[in-house]
Amino acid sequence: MRKWKPLSAVLLVLSATVVLAQPHRSEVAVRALLEEPSRAGNNLNSYEFPEIRDTPAPKGYTPFYISHYGRHGSRSNWGGKAYEDLIRTLEVGRGLGILTPGGDSLEVATRKVLAIYDGMDGRLSQRGVREHAALAERMYKRYPEVFAGQKNVRAYSSTVQRCIISMNSFTNSLIRQNTQLNIRLDTGEQFMKYLDNEQGWQQLTSAALRKSFEYMRQVPDDTLGVLTRLFTDVEKARTFVDSPRRLTANVFDTAVVAEDFDIEEDLYRFLPFDAIYNRWAQNNLFLYLGHCNSADAGAQRVPLAESCVRDIVEKADECIATGAYAADLRFGHDYPLMALVSYLGIEGVGDRLEVEDVCDNWLGFWNICMASNLQMIFYRNKTGDVLVKFLYQEQERKLRGLEPFQGPYYKWETVKANLEGYKR
Repeated sequence: MRKWKPLSAVLLVLSATVVLAQPHRSEVAVRALLEEPSRAGNNLNSYEFPEIRDTPAPKGYTPFYISHYGRHGSRSNWGGKAYEDLIRTLEVGRGLGILTPGGDSLEVATRKVLAIYDGMDGRLSQRGVREHAALAERMYKRYPEVFAGQKNVRAYSSTVQRCIISMNSFTNSLIRQNTQLNIRLDTGEQFMKYLDNEQGWQQLTSAALRKSFEYMRQVPDDTLGVLTRLFTDVEKARTFVDSPRRLTANVFDTAVVAEDFDIEEDLYRFLPFDAIYNRWAQNNLFLYLGHCNSADAGAQRVPLAESCVRDIVEKADECIATGAYAADLRFGHDYPLMALVSYLGIEGVGDRLEVEDVCDNWLGFWNICMASNLQMIFYRNKTGDVLVKFLYQEQERKLRGLEPFQGPYYKWETVKANLEGYKR
């Protein structure tokens, strides 16, 4: 199980001013990437399991229901062209006798990536299966009261295979903890209306892509650094490497997915840190600007999560009133989850930021990694008062601009009354 390594710097609010025309490096991001280069993949970063810490619930309150939305686990990426092109380039270098030992190692690893990918876009990897099994076990052991005895659980998945298999792994793991659980599994087009409501997001992401590419155009790649890592004769390499920049991109695209396939070798070592950071920053900007509560596009993007928020509220109120289900589990995708946590006002991931502040304050490798998850834990006392605690990536989170009842615990009625306020 991959453990999360906390950085004290993440807790700092950096004061540096950022201007896109003069790209600035986020100190928090640099430290995190140097510590664990695989984080450069952002939403391709495999899940980092944090240490679990719980603030004691207010006296007299015990957990009784969980509402959840989880992104599918680690998966393959789209298209194998980058892997194929990289292998062909390295093969030419080998034929000319100029391949470095590092280049030889990269070729071996890239062939492994290509073989596991096997032409299957977006396929859940075995690492992704394990991520969801572990998340379910941790949830069960953290809140055994919710699942004790003969309880009913509902689970709904996106119609996409990687989400269905993630749901299967998660629920099978719960049943291994308690064979008396009765879990209803379902998927279908009607559920996509709230699990993956992406109507109109293409226009927003196109604008986000333009802004993120503006960043990349400001910073040239150190392509010489890549060539010297892979070939002993750079001048000879230039005779068959038509675009060193594309070669750099192919190495990066191979490196970001390797860990998702359980290839633990650090393939980022073939890239100068500039190339790693710049590509991380571009993708980080795209993810936030296109799908979160950005000052530019949040007012258009975030309301698309309204159908999912409505489902969360309706199912929670049903279970509060009837006790029919111990948990509602939803399995979907990264883009809808980012909009959802922005709508709910989850601090740290749903914050409203200007473009120049994004990379200092919003880090995609933690905020929307593989198997990202939102857990809403409901508590009740003997008089029937209901509190809710929000967990994101299994860590307690407060809600932006809303006063809690105590610690990270909120009155459910207060949360519902304020939901519309988070869209602004």
